[in-house]
Amino acid sequence: MTRSPTVDTLGLVLIVFLLQLPLSFLGLGGLFVLAPPLGNAPLTIFTSIYAHASLGHLVANSIVLLVAGLAVERRTTWLRFHLYFVAVGALAGIAQVALGGLIGPPSAVLGASGAVFGLVGYLLAGNTVSATLRERIRLSPRVQVVLYALAALAVTLATGRPGVALIAHFTGLFVGLLAGAVGLLDTGSGETEATSVLQG
Repeated sequence: MTRSPTVDTLGLVLIVFLLQLPLSFLGLGGLFVLAPPLGNAPLTIFTSIYAHASLGHLVANSIVLLVAGLAVERRTTWLRFHLYFVAVGALAGIAQVALGGLIGPPSAVLGASGAVFGLVGYLLAGNTVSATLRERIRLSPRVQVVLYALAALAVTLATGRPGVALIAHFTGLFVGLLAGAVGLLDTGSGETEATSVLQG
């Protein structure tokens, strides 16, 4: 049995959370928070993905990571899974920090939610039912992208509440939907291969 990238990620999230506690007492909690301006602490683009604000935040993200991650990892490799998780998490965090100031006061962000939403989006768009619908309906690539954006917006607003990084959630889900639709992570050995949505 090969190593599970989902279990590895859960372990890393737990280790970072346990490190946050003593480092916060030493005044070093900022090592895990992505805050504006982005260039001041570039390492936090990555550390913030695995850090969490509270035990409840950690547990909520871990449950969804476990469910979505185990399903996605069956279709990809260990390395692809981790690269995807980090890339989507980083993109979601950067979007939250960069764009959050445009619609309200600048805010800092931490947590795996953006990356986890990316896994959920991948599952939603990259399954057999979704691929079959895309083949039968045959919408243009632009229309499909707009529909994915609207779906990501609807889910984000439905699950949003005060203090939640809505832009990060939207970004993660939207990127995940696009990635799932083109089968970005699929190696061909999983349950299904998604058909390409972005071909002209």
